[in-house]
Amino acid sequence: MLKYDSIAELIEAAKKQKMKISEIVLADQAAAAEADPETLYARMERSFDVMCEAVESGSAKDQVSMSGLTGGEGYHMFDYAKRTGGGLSGSFMTGAMARALSVAGCNASMGRIVASPTAGSCGILPGCLVSLYKEGRAEKRDIVMSMFTSGAFGMVIAKNASIAGATGGCQAECGSASGMAAAALVELMGGSPDMCADALAIAIANQLGLACDPVAGLVEIPCIKRNVSGIMIAFSSADMVLAGIRAYIPADECIGAMQSVGDMMNSALKETAAGGLAATPTGRKLKEKVFGAEE
Repeated sequence: MLKYDSIAELIEAAKKQKMKISEIVLADQAAAAEADPETLYARMERSFDVMCEAVESGSAKDQVSMSGLTGGEGYHMFDYAKRTGGGLSGSFMTGAMARALSVAGCNASMGRIVASPTAGSCGILPGCLVSLYKEGRAEKRDIVMSMFTSGAFGMVIAKNASIAGATGGCQAECGSASGMAAAALVELMGGSPDMCADALAIAIANQLGLACDPVAGLVEIPCIKRNVSGIMIAFSSADMVLAGIRAYIPADECIGAMQSVGDMMNSALKETAAGGLAATPTGRKLKEKVFGAEE
């Protein structure tokens, strides 16, 4: 049985069995649950379907958050991509941006999402994986299987560091989600277990120290747009690794560094809405707009 103590453990097990990380994780989880692997696969497939549904509901023209502060970001990005033929980043990437925004918008409007690993970072994995599916770049079964890899990596992060903004800052949410997505992307493109780990490491390294500073304490500003940054880091990390670029700092050490950085962070930068963008004059005004002036 796997312990999910380290990324190195998962890589070693995959190499020993000459299997993908997703395959050993599915087999391990099925054994632990005393269930048929196809039953667990079906559950993960349903999670992917919910991601696709969240893209659709979150991209509606009239989508608006519960607070009224945000809404329609996914629609505007899809519209921009269509009008400009892909804008500066190309049609695939603008489409991925739109999907990440849509899922995050779905979350802000109290829609159904998959926390992957958190609600605040819920648009990153779908932004990457749903885009590959919708654009015909990967088969659905392969995409769903890659989610077992991302999930296993997320379990290791949660065990050794944090996936919560309240304890580790946004690096723990968007950083973890980007790393999980990058690993899934690499596996989907035929990369080795070692390459999946390098992709995770690079993605985490590029978001170390990211503060969690939600305006008015709501998962909207700047959270929704950070999901777009997260997918860009995931794709670029995966591409670098697939190009043969190494992380140099092992994934487990990057996770440890993220935990250390989180421990050093001031509490004002950990989901308290007391620092960063939340503490700006405009951030305070937006809070008053939603909750009224403090007496």
